[in-house]
Amino acid sequence: MDKLWPFFKSLFTKAEESSPSQPLLHELIERSETERQEYEHWKNTLARRHLSDWLWQQYGLYQALPAEIDEAAYFLDTPSSKGFAIRFSGLRYSDKDAVFFFDYLKEKVCELGYRPQISDTRAYNRPNWVETMEKHYLKPRPKNTAGGKYQQRFGNITIELELRDGQAHSLRFRATSYNDRLFEKAEEFAGLMQQLLEG
Repeated sequence: MDKLWPFFKSLFTKAEESSPSQPLLHELIERSETERQEYEHWKNTLARRHLSDWLWQQYGLYQALPAEIDEAAYFLDTPSSKGFAIRFSGLRYSDKDAVFFFDYLKEKVCELGYRPQISDTRAYNRPNWVETMEKHYLKPRPKNTAGGKYQQRFGNITIELELRDGQAHSLRFRATSYNDRLFEKAEEFAGLMQQLLEG
């Protein structure tokens, strides 16, 4: 487990450490009609249910017995950011499962009153592989409270799927909240996880 900590930590920070060089490709994510139909079918499969159940179980272990979580899962918990990462290379899910789960998380967040800001993909030529980074960035709909502060729900949400040579490598989900006087305190991340994964 000690060797995996730097790996998972780098998943959250490597994109922010420096400005990346110009990507080979940068475009908006647009799913074809066939992909949308396959996704709608996938939402009702055992693969989706098992992946959601597995992640929910890992989150429960993280809260009670953090040393017992699967090596393919990592959870982020700082004052302003909460989230998780999944390393797909050790799991038995297809690349389509990873892409569909990435889109499924976006759909579930939108059901909570969030609106998509951008969904894009960027490809980079790395020394040993081609890295493709798909990203959904979502923000809560603006709403003032009786006290004049803005509700931020769980904060702004970033969902990223990293593919290496077209194969799913990792997925990152991060909720980043504001800690200042203009905003109400963010809702508990456990509540977000429950709404994403149960049902």
